[in-house]
Amino acid sequence: MLVAAPRKGSKEASHIVEHLEELTRLVDTAGAEVVDRISQQVVAPNSATLIGEGKVEEVRMAAEAGGATLVIFDEELSPVQGANLERELKVRVMDRAEVILDIFSTRARTHEAKLQVELAQLEYLLPRLTRMWTHLSRIRGGIGLRGPGETQLETDRRMIRRRIQLLKAKLKDVERHRENLRAGRDAMLSVSLVGYTNAGKSSILRMLSGAHDIRVEDRLFATLDTLTREVELGDGARARVTDTVGFIRKLPHHLVASFRATLEEVRDADVLLHVVDASHPDWEGQMRVVEKVLAELGVADRPTIPVFNKMDAVLDAAAFTARVRELHPDAVMAT
Repeated sequence: MLVAAPRKGSKEASHIVEHLEELTRLVDTAGAEVVDRISQQVVAPNSATLIGEGKVEEVRMAAEAGGATLVIFDEELSPVQGANLERELKVRVMDRAEVILDIFSTRARTHEAKLQVELAQLEYLLPRLTRMWTHLSRIRGGIGLRGPGETQLETDRRMIRRRIQLLKAKLKDVERHRENLRAGRDAMLSVSLVGYTNAGKSSILRMLSGAHDIRVEDRLFATLDTLTREVELGDGARARVTDTVGFIRKLPHHLVASFRATLEEVRDADVLLHVVDASHPDWEGQMRVVEKVLAELGVADRPTIPVFNKMDAVLDAAAFTARVRELHPDAVMAT
């Protein structure tokens, strides 16, 4: 079961249906089935449960009626909110960030991507460990003594912190290795493909390079690992074009941080090709999401060319092109 609870009057509130559709696709990618969807615009998030008591009861009854074994919130839940909701709803509760982390963990292929995803998962899990030990809450220690649950919890926290430090050290080594590789490259125009997930970046790289071994799939986060190909520009000129992991609304900040080594390719690029899904009803909103992440990476000032992909799926291509030309005169159209 999916639950959306955007703040009343916010931009998210005006796009509840689209955001729930996107969450549905995320859940499908993760391998689960959606049985029901509920939404509520909140004036102010409830610090204990995000949504009000009445809505919590409505979600509980709907989950029970639909046989749902998992409730997923589109908004990020605090550790306290997650624990309270699981107690009230009596089923497992996840938020959007956790679903994205779960998808990344199953789709990571290279050693580097697996390190990055594990780091993001552990940093997300650490403040939420208490929820994992609620089944030991009835086992209590005496006066001046600790219960076994608390002891194990502290042990797990120490182990996770040590693992986080180890992963960060390993990723530092990866970053240094990447820097050495970049330093040894031949001088050549460097181009990075960026964009919202499933905008078609891999398809663009495949078309530009003619490399049919590049995996193209109509699913969210089909590509996690960077992929570079050399492309002929004509008159003997060549460019090095790199595909990067796609961005998404409310991308967990742990993921952005852990994938910084991979995204260094973006920071070193001479030009960015911002691939946009022209057929998506909220393509402008998706562009803003990508621009926000690029700003977080410190590359907002990099020369950027918008590439509007999937033009063959646009209903009124002429009107769409005219509007795009007004907003982005240097944009490129692609199918």
